[in-house]
Amino acid sequence: MSEGGSTVSSPNAATSVTAIPELSLVRRGKVRDIYQVGDDRLLIVATDRISAFDCVLPNAIPRKGQVLTQLSRFWFDRLSSIVPHHLIASQVSAFPAELRGQLSRESRTALAGRSMLVHRTEVVPFECVVRGYLAGSGWKDYQQTGQICGHRLPAGLVEAAKLPEPIFTPATKAEEGHDINLPMAEVAQTIGEEQARKLERISLQLYREAAEYAEARGIIICDTKFEFGIKDGRLMLIDEVLTPDSSRFWPHQSYEPGRSQPSFDKQFVRDYLDRLPWDKRPPAPDLPPEVIQATSAKYLEAYRLLTGQELDEGGK
Repeated sequence: MSEGGSTVSSPNAATSVTAIPELSLVRRGKVRDIYQVGDDRLLIVATDRISAFDCVLPNAIPRKGQVLTQLSRFWFDRLSSIVPHHLIASQVSAFPAELRGQLSRESRTALAGRSMLVHRTEVVPFECVVRGYLAGSGWKDYQQTGQICGHRLPAGLVEAAKLPEPIFTPATKAEEGHDINLPMAEVAQTIGEEQARKLERISLQLYREAAEYAEARGIIICDTKFEFGIKDGRLMLIDEVLTPDSSRFWPHQSYEPGRSQPSFDKQFVRDYLDRLPWDKRPPAPDLPPEVIQATSAKYLEAYRLLTGQELDEGGK
């Protein structure tokens, strides 16, 4: 199948759902299918599904899942000196022999380039959002209150303005509907003051390191969200990291404060949907072929700029 998805596809076809019969499916998220591997590991498979306005769209974006997986692997490696991560392997050839032996040839092909074997952790129940620029819900809040999540900002800032310093704005982790911004006091009340401040410190450090690196390669990281888990008492970076799904990426060359910015992320799809007479409730409308192709190209371009490499045909 093409945009509708398949279990196994050629590199340029889209995969909207996976079926790995040798493993037990834990759950299907908006984008990822998660399988159990033994007692303490998970296999996270990034499909090519795309969501917008809390709806999974009927069309998948070719190679999107490979970009999410391989870009996360890149950042896990690059940022590992700041905080440990949960990644064990992101190439089927690097999976433990016992796991490889379980998988059929069809399953190995389906997993190629889009799967991560990870440690299972106790997930910290907050999205750790860092904002470096004024956009999205932060821009709306600033227009109304002059603040974002309790952070008082200077008067007179325009849309897409760079903030004086990056700010930490935690949110709930919502399975359905929008995440809800929270004050730090509420986070501290749930997980303790020390752990809350540790999340803030590490999140800001990760953002600053990544933003400096990305800007030198032509990408502004407007904002992003990190997720963390705990294993054996250690805080670990988990899920996806600094991808076009979890971040707003803007081209540095065309950056101009005072307006909405072009992007490498799924804002391109949101902007298209905003132009339609759709009430933002399921079912979502189909995406035309040109939007699907342009979105895939944006994801691949972000990968190329950040890593300095083309995503190879196997996504490996």
